[in-house]
Amino acid sequence: MRDTKKYKLSYDETRIIIMSLIELRNQLIEEGRYTDAVDDIIAKLSS
Repeated sequence: MRDTKKYKLSYDETRIIIMSLIELRNQLIEEGRYTDAVDDIIAKLSS
């Protein structure tokens, strides 16, 4: 079992991270690459 760290992020920090991940996802789509990992992280941060 691996150790997981949990961080408290402010609304602004979360918003910046999600926007950056969306930009990365769009770039991966343009390159024709898989976006599964990025989608998973966006879903975890959004919930």
